[in-house]
Amino acid sequence: MSLPLTGVRIIAVEQYGAGPFGTQQLADLGAEIIKIENPAEGGDVGRLVGPHYFGPGDSHFFEAFNRNKKSLTLNLKHPESRAVLADLVKSADATFDNLRGDLAEKLGLTYADLGAHNPRIVCGHLSAYGRSGPRAAWPGYDYLMQAEAGYLSVTGEPDGPPARFGLSIVDLMTGITAVTGLLAGIIDARANGKGRDIDVSLFDVALTNLNYVAAWYLNEGAMVKREPRSAHPSLTPSQLYRTKDGWLFVMCNKEKFWPELARAIGKPEWATHPDYADYKVRLANREQLTRDLDAVLGTASTAEWLERLAGTVPVAPVYDVAQALENPFVQEHGCIMEAPHPARGSIRTLASPIRCPGEAEKVGIAPTLGQHTRDLLHEVGYDEDRIDQLSRSGVL
Repeated sequence: MSLPLTGVRIIAVEQYGAGPFGTQQLADLGAEIIKIENPAEGGDVGRLVGPHYFGPGDSHFFEAFNRNKKSLTLNLKHPESRAVLADLVKSADATFDNLRGDLAEKLGLTYADLGAHNPRIVCGHLSAYGRSGPRAAWPGYDYLMQAEAGYLSVTGEPDGPPARFGLSIVDLMTGITAVTGLLAGIIDARANGKGRDIDVSLFDVALTNLNYVAAWYLNEGAMVKREPRSAHPSLTPSQLYRTKDGWLFVMCNKEKFWPELARAIGKPEWATHPDYADYKVRLANREQLTRDLDAVLGTASTAEWLERLAGTVPVAPVYDVAQALENPFVQEHGCIMEAPHPARGSIRTLASPIRCPGEAEKVGIAPTLGQHTRDLLHEVGYDEDRIDQLSRSGVL
């Protein structure tokens, strides 16, 4: 057996978070990701993002987004770089960039530029606001997208200030969306012999994530607002409840779970109580139900309620990051792996969430800057003299 993307080669002009996160998923699945880094700028800016480092140019941040990739230094702003890029593209399935919207064309990364060298090449572009329109040249980042796409209006407590999502969720989802599009393009190109451009933007993904909330507004004019205790806008009980020593998140998002919860907490009569018997009346009486559930759940610890409810009613403890990573289930489920590291002996990292039964995980670390430059250029026919000349001239 082999990993499902073995034999797929992608030239990635990427940096920071969104793009590298997406291509790392492909690298974990066996794709060869050749990461193009500008030597004049010290490579991917993510190498410098602190505050934690394994060594110079090797931040924890960079390792989190770039394992199992290859690094090739190439200054795409140098006029001689176009010929090198063309030679690399001839053996690739795709290129991928996450640049400001107007830069892909300026750097020669579109299908119009590269299709002549490889008609099957798929050119994936991840930008802030797209490669066309009035915002094509705008820089943009995750939190800005959350702000403009409405996330801050539905996150946090009703009486608090607007609050962003605690993680860079737009970056991460845009990375995944972009490589989904890229793979679709590769499948089509392999079948039909012709590549194309594929575009994804942070803003589009942020807006698309509104999903059913958008459907409610667009068709009914209904505005979702922030609810206390991180409650679901229309289902209850589906929120935080107090226990004796903390919090428990309960989600009876299917009607069948409400009677199960009522029985498990010693209140079977609540299953048919006229104030609680179905979704509609529970929502109308949410505040009363919250008080009643708090009173019952407050008689025991979170751990005790988990022992009683887990596996029957959808519940979860509320952990901080340390507790989440030290969770015994995380260890048992193989969510963390170790990879050998030259400076630290080994480092721990989160494993790929995509599992291929019968196939060993691809365990690796992020490349050093330009680690694979010479080997990759030898593959396309460059000898040492030419590589040295390109290096001296500032191309590599």
